[in-house]
Amino acid sequence: MKAAFVLVKCELGRIEEVANALMEIEGVSEVHSVTGTWDLLVKLYAPEYDAFGDLIPDQVQKVAGVRDTETLLAFRAFKPLA
Repeated sequence: MKAAFVLVKCELGRIEEVANALMEIEGVSEVHSVTGTWDLLVKLYAPEYDAFGDLIPDQVQKVAGVRDTETLLAFRAFKPLA
């Protein structure tokens, strides 16, 4: 599975509503509220990177209350040394 992180800006006062709607999307594993320029950080999984080309614009960006997104594709996950 391939991973991506999507930063999301929400319409004023709609963060919780947007977060709950994002959690209903297949492939979304986590949604976090964050500080800074963006409101939410979404972690998604898909079988291949190409799938994000449909998943993000067709589902994530169409959630009511989403104003803007920025996508970060993850190439490698690091684990703590045991």
